Amino acid sequence: MKIESTHNDKIKTLTRLLAKNAERRKAGLFMVEGRQENQRAIAFHYDAIEFYICQDYFLDTLPKGTIHLVSKAVYEKIAYRGSSEGIIGVYKAQEKLLTSYVPKKDASVIVLESIEKPGNLGAILRSCEAFGIDALVITDPKVDIYNPNVIRSSVGCLFGLNVYTSTNQELHEFLVKNEFEILTTLMDRDSKALHSKDLTKKSALLFGTEHSGLSTFWESKGQNTLIPMAGTIDSLNLSNAVAISCYEILRQKSQR
Repeated sequence: MKIESTHNDKIKTLTRLLAKNAERRKAGLFMVEGRQENQRAIAFHYDAIEFYICQDYFLDTLPKGTIHLVSKAVYEKIAYRGSSEGIIGVYKAQEKLLTSYVPKKDASVIVLESIEKPGNLGAILRSCEAFGIDALVITDPKVDIYNPNVIRSSVGCLFGLNVYTSTNQELHEFLVKNEFEILTTLMDRDSKALHSKDLTKKSALLFGTEHSGLSTFWESKGQNTLIPMAGTIDSLNLSNAVAISCYEILRQKSQR
């Protein structure tokens, strides 16, 4: 039976999952919209609870699992991308503990401290996946990694990456225990250019918040690095800075 009313209880639940981080955390569920994004979630073994399909837009083979067909009007109510693509999946959230991560001997890790903007996090996830970063760690997160805008801007790259959350203290202990070289991005006159560092060995590159950079917690806990710049601007958008850094890591590793 097709769901025709936006007042249907299931549709009301979806609307709350879409709008509120607290509802997603409470339910342990999140929404994924779009063909590619759902394909990636399934491919990387996320547990699908159900799918909402609008056949006015979705003409592919239906995915395996519980399917709810919805009208055009209902789909446009629950879709955060308007009328695009016609498929929304509901999945169980996965909690990945940093203590479960076993890094390779040449692991490259990107660390984001207290990131706030879903669009930036999504773009960073995309860069990490594209350039072969081994893990992304978010300390003291201010944004839900299952925020629909994170999933959308990452094009589903979230699902295939090792993504962990932790406190600063937990992360520092982990990096020291596992013998990572810690590279910080604090503004300092003694900072070394990123390309002068050996990024082929086990290392973690740390970035701070969009508006104030790394906190004082990381002072004297690593080697300060910077991206050389020739213009008059002294900083880059966080996602751009991470993308440049990820590319430099890949460039160095590909030349070994």
